Amino acid sequence: YDYGNFYASKTFFDPAKRRRVLWGWSNESDSVAGDVAKGWAGIQTIPRALWLDTTGRQLVQWPVKEVESLRRKDVLLRDVGLKRGNVYEVTGITTSQADVIVEFDLPSLKKAEAFDPAWLGDPQKLCSQKNGSVPGGVGPFGLLVLASAHLEEYTAIFFRVFRAHNKYMTLMCSDQSRSSLRPEVYKPAFGGFVDIDINASGRISLRTLIDHSVVESFGGGGRTCITARVYPTRMLEQTAHLYAFNKGLQTVRISKLHAWEMAKAKIN
Repeated sequence: YDYGNFYASKTFFDPAKRRRVLWGWSNESDSVAGDVAKGWAGIQTIPRALWLDTTGRQLVQWPVKEVESLRRKDVLLRDVGLKRGNVYEVTGITTSQADVIVEFDLPSLKKAEAFDPAWLGDPQKLCSQKNGSVPGGVGPFGLLVLASAHLEEYTAIFFRVFRAHNKYMTLMCSDQSRSSLRPEVYKPAFGGFVDIDINASGRISLRTLIDHSVVESFGGGGRTCITARVYPTRMLEQTAHLYAFNKGLQTVRISKLHAWEMAKAKIN
């Protein structure tokens, strides 16, 4: 399942590598006039391997291994602390077409906000109400992608951790509300809960594949997936920027961030 712009998915079994592969499509969030001007609408997303989680409770999705053959120049960061309000720019690569994998360590969950059980039914609404610009206890923390130099535009992919009655709930959001200065573009926030025991692990991972107008994100090792379509205007004038950020009271730490420029795929 994908909580974002994702539909018409099909799977097939790859006997050579003994895996099930998922293909899907992503619809536009642009205006009708924008689609007409482009001359096309809708794209195929990156193929994903699909398997059953070790708990047996859900399916996991992950970009197929072949995508990694497109990786080129890279940057590697370790042990970066993010206090409340910190925005850390990742430099050294072109990030308009990139593959980013980051692991966040959470030294404490004591500042997590209380969880309202009513939120379980509509995580997308919760991500809209508590979007990437709304401070919290533990989170929001994550990535700002396809961002302009002065953050007039950005797409925020982030986590928040809440304290429920007898466990912690981890919310993953992809917030497009500030992705474009164009008023006619549809800019929702998508979201889903991540089925992990973050209290036991003290860590959560995020992988985001960026390709100009497409942002595919995989939280918790592929347990929660969100695809978004975005249309930043400043990319026409400037280089896209990539940031890690934290707007929560609790300090989080990037134990590792590895990002690659991605080459264009060659289609036979």
